[in-house]
Amino acid sequence: MEYKSEEEFLKHYDPNQFERLSLTTDILLFSVADGVQENYRKLNKKYFSVLLIKRDTYPFKGKWCLPGGFIRMDETTDEASKRILKDETNLEDIYLEQLYTFSAVDRDPRMRVISTAYMSLVDKNCLHHNLVQNASWFHIHTLEDGDTIKVFLENGEEQLTFEVKKHLKEITTAHYEYEIVNNECLAFDHALTMVMGMERLKNKIEYTDIVFHMMPRYFTLGELQQVYEIILGKKLLDPAFRRMISNKVRKTDKMKTGGGHRPSALFEYIHQPK
Repeated sequence: MEYKSEEEFLKHYDPNQFERLSLTTDILLFSVADGVQENYRKLNKKYFSVLLIKRDTYPFKGKWCLPGGFIRMDETTDEASKRILKDETNLEDIYLEQLYTFSAVDRDPRMRVISTAYMSLVDKNCLHHNLVQNASWFHIHTLEDGDTIKVFLENGEEQLTFEVKKHLKEITTAHYEYEIVNNECLAFDHALTMVMGMERLKNKIEYTDIVFHMMPRYFTLGELQQVYEIILGKKLLDPAFRRMISNKVRKTDKMKTGGGHRPSALFEYIHQPK
């Protein structure tokens, strides 16, 4: 049928002629926090952590997942991610960036569901919110063996593990695809989301200032170096690290004292509002 105008076309348009699908958003929330101080002469050990929610409904009842939910008809994915983060974790006004859209046909056993995942960063030491009852921070430890990434998660009560394999899809851009090869603990395809988020963060930390979303207002250079090292998974030489962050931080007139070691100068992110 030929239509003479947009108005005529919309008048006869039947939206039921196409199959429906559902849209969700999942939030991958990373943080860095101090652990128990083992030696009073050393800096507190820092841990890289992710926030998980234990599901209390089917599917995947009793398993851990990322905070997430369905997108409403009257909101964008950005709006939905902020609402869901607040509803499921009591957290708000923290950094969010879109990570990836997951669209595997069988990723949700209920129906055809596409999820737009977001990565969020926060300094856990600065949080003043009470998490919802079924939420918990898990420390992240990874072990890479060739093209296999094994992830260990622990929160003091439970230990979770999963494995993801990466495949080089495009050599000129170093673009990888990821495949879950062993996972009994995380719901949906959230193991993929977590690994892809860690890889994104690892890549961006070297050429952007994204790490400062995980830092307090004031910090020592040693504390900042610890955060870089746990995210990158490698030790950094002090001179090379200081060259890396030289144009990103400024020295303040404040000092960190106590803890059994010499006072240390405190720095702040150079673009931090005074």
